[in-house]
This record gives sequence, structure tokens and C-alpha cells, in this order.
Amino acid sequence: MRPLAPSTAIFIPLPLTTVKPPAQRRYDSNLRETLLPMDPVEINAGAWYLRALRADERMDDRPALAEIGIADPDYVAQSDRRWSDDSRYTWAVCEPTTGEMLAEVALDVTTGAIALRARPGHEDVADTATQAVGRFAGALGIG
Repeated sequence: MRPLAPSTAIFIPLPLTTVKPPAQRRYDSNLRETLLPMDPVEINAGAWYLRALRADERMDDRPALAEIGIADPDYVAQSDRRWSDDSRYTWAVCEPTTGEMLAEVALDVTTGAIALRARPGHEDVADTATQAVGRFAGALGIG
């Protein structure tokens, strides 16, 4: 038997009922298994790139957020908390080569509602971003 070529990738589909390893499980007081909070997920949406909002030394989305009417300096931290408590998932819709934030798209986990706010002149990202987040929500059974 010949060994696989170095660039060969083998994908083995897992059933939807795959059980997480014990290190990724947690239990409530009645010992019912619950899932750990979702970490922010990046989505490649063709011409656009969806990533978590950022406000750090490498990238700061707060000026772009201010352009779409979000002036709260704690908004990025609030967005991170909402990812952690699985109530609202928020993405910066970015130009992939520069990482410049063009819009914000958000998914309400309880209702499945998708909201998008774009910076002036970048309204063209709306359809692509909302469709990508809609597919993400569908894959998770949200909405």
C-alpha cells in the first residue's frame, strides 16, 4: 500500500449526535449535559470576510462602529459576552485583504433574527453577509 501524498486531506463526516469529549462538557445541578458557550466563528462569505468584533492593539473596530451609530466604547466587550452566553452572535463584515470593517451583522440566537448595519457606501455587503449568517444559523438549527 502506498502512503498518502503529503497534501492529501481525508474528511470523515461525523454523525450529528457526536458526543463532545469530557473536557468540553459541563453539567448543571441535575447532571444534565449542556454544551459549552460558542466561541466566535469566522465565516468566509465570498467577497467578504466575517469575523468577531475587535478592539485591541492590532485592530480596532470602534471607529467603524461609530460610523454606523454605535458609540458605546464597551460594545465590543458586550458582543464578546453575548457570544459567551449564547444570546447574540455578532460579526464584523470585512474587506478580506485589509480587514477593514464595512458592516456589522448580528444573529439573535433565541429568535433567529438577523440584523445588518453597514457603513455609508458599503450597503452592498448586506445580501451576502445576511445569507452567510442565515446558512450558519440553519446549520445550528437556529430560527
